[in-house]
Amino acid sequence: MPLNSMNIGKQIRMNRIFAHPSGRLCSVAVDHFVGYGKLTAGGGLSNLSIALAKIAAGQPGAVTMSKGTAMNCWAPYAGQIPLIVQSGCFTADDRIIETVTDAEECVRLGADAIAIAIGIFGPNEGRFIKMLMDQVTKAARYDLPVIAHIYPRDFSGSTPKITFDPEGIMWAARIGIEAGADVIKVGYTGDADSFRQVVESSPVPVVAAGGPKAKNLRAALCAMAEVVQAGGRGATIGRNVWGVAKTTEAVRSFKAVLLDGKSVDEALNAEGLTGAE
Repeated sequence: MPLNSMNIGKQIRMNRIFAHPSGRLCSVAVDHFVGYGKLTAGGGLSNLSIALAKIAAGQPGAVTMSKGTAMNCWAPYAGQIPLIVQSGCFTADDRIIETVTDAEECVRLGADAIAIAIGIFGPNEGRFIKMLMDQVTKAARYDLPVIAHIYPRDFSGSTPKITFDPEGIMWAARIGIEAGADVIKVGYTGDADSFRQVVESSPVPVVAAGGPKAKNLRAALCAMAEVVQAGGRGATIGRNVWGVAKTTEAVRSFKAVLLDGKSVDEALNAEGLTGAE
């Protein structure tokens, strides 16, 4: 949907999220608490306040978090960086399928958008789609943008897992379109040509998920450079930002690639990084 066809409240919020002159977004997600393993032993999110301080110092385009994190940790940055509140909570094996907040609460928290993470494929696909559509309906009352985080799963093995094949990602984007999401976040397909097909199929912005922990920062940045090459409207990065020692420098490196069109080497060199982090 073109921004000028939106109600003014939604347009204001969308403009905050996509404020960079490039029209793209480089945001960070810290909404990882169910199904993400141990928080101790130096985990990047073991201390949310410290993690957010490092992330905020890099001035990302937005930060996605759960409502409790916003309530307890976000005050130092309130109004300085757009806030996106995650409302979905699920595990790849469908052990957990819940919504944990709604549009009204997100507006009271000062959020610029509500996100909802859902899984597709498997026996509960219909339930997930309804969750997304319900959030779209409720958010419309407040002109609150909905960012759909949509993850295809493979149930063929003993343990369900999230997948990134082009056909599954295309189907994920189609569900976001049909459900009425304002922004669709999907995993990167692994090559620019197939991801370009996903982007070109969508009338609303498509951003990439930062994906699983890459082998190093250079590899993560290379993937995001391909997202830009494919026409993606940016990315939301999690583990590949707060999972490295120099988090603030990593944020600025991703911004250089995603927003400013810098090469991976230029981005790394500007921050004194080798890419092996």
